[in-house]
Amino acid sequence: MTNNFFCSVTRSPVARRSVARQVARFGILRVTTVIAGSLLALVNLGSAFAAEPKIVLPLWPEGSAQVAPLPQPEGLAAPLTAGRQVPRLQNVANPTLAVYEPPVDIKNGTAVIVCPGGGYSILAIEHEGTAVCEWLNTLGVTAILLKYRVPARKDQPNWKAPLEDGQRAIELVRANAKEWGLNPERIGILGFSAGGHLAALASTRFETPEFADAKATTEKANIRPDFTILVYPAYMTKGKELSELLPVTSKTPTAFMAHAFNDPVTCESSLFYATALKKANVPFDLHIYSKGGHGFGMFPDAGAAATWPARCEDWLRASGLIPEKPLAPNPKK
Repeated sequence: MTNNFFCSVTRSPVARRSVARQVARFGILRVTTVIAGSLLALVNLGSAFAAEPKIVLPLWPEGSAQVAPLPQPEGLAAPLTAGRQVPRLQNVANPTLAVYEPPVDIKNGTAVIVCPGGGYSILAIEHEGTAVCEWLNTLGVTAILLKYRVPARKDQPNWKAPLEDGQRAIELVRANAKEWGLNPERIGILGFSAGGHLAALASTRFETPEFADAKATTEKANIRPDFTILVYPAYMTKGKELSELLPVTSKTPTAFMAHAFNDPVTCESSLFYATALKKANVPFDLHIYSKGGHGFGMFPDAGAAATWPARCEDWLRASGLIPEKPLAPNPKK
């Protein structure tokens, strides 16, 4: 994907726009940033950049146990990370879905729930979030950005609240499929790093909702995603095996995986998941790039690893999840 914004992410004016876009989209209460300039200037800069979500929907009804305040308010920071200023959403107490619609003339009814990474501590809301939604929209896919709860809640595993949010997101998207013009049998989930772990959990632990104590839309909701996309997923291994938290069976959805060999979050995370899928006779695509490290997301300068969106598009088309590209006309005819 070629885009001046992503190619220029290290420049401070672009970084300012980057932060502003997230402020405008998510109604963030507080901005903590290393970038100079007033919040007013940021919002003015950001207002003209990229599509806004058509719908922003709270995941949980008011008064649910899942909606509880945190000591610190929700906020956005943009620290310098590996030479880039990367927007990070912090202290999410009220999770939401943001629905990004593709152009009407290419919309195909497929939906993907996007789960940014961030170690279950923050959300890398742009290069693993809004930028991914923009790419999916170019494929005619309705992209649904999941702002799940972080950091980990006290006395809970770090994945517990995010998985509740992920399962609830699948339920709500499927419940609204007709109204939103979606095929309820083509609802997938995509995640990066910790968000990849969340996506894998949602793809293997769908028999019983984690949110059984909440006011669900339906008592027996279908919370199984129809397909899974994992990009450098984390927390997937236990020793030299796939974590027991990920019980892969023949009912586990088909998957696409991309990882870098030199990722400090071992590529065995994807390899072990792929091996389990193979044993369960579930088809998958697996791409291991020799270089790329961790966290490349939609950045275009990650070498061969930056081609994962193109490979994922190929897989989506080959799997019948989005239409095949029309054949180019034969110039000899």
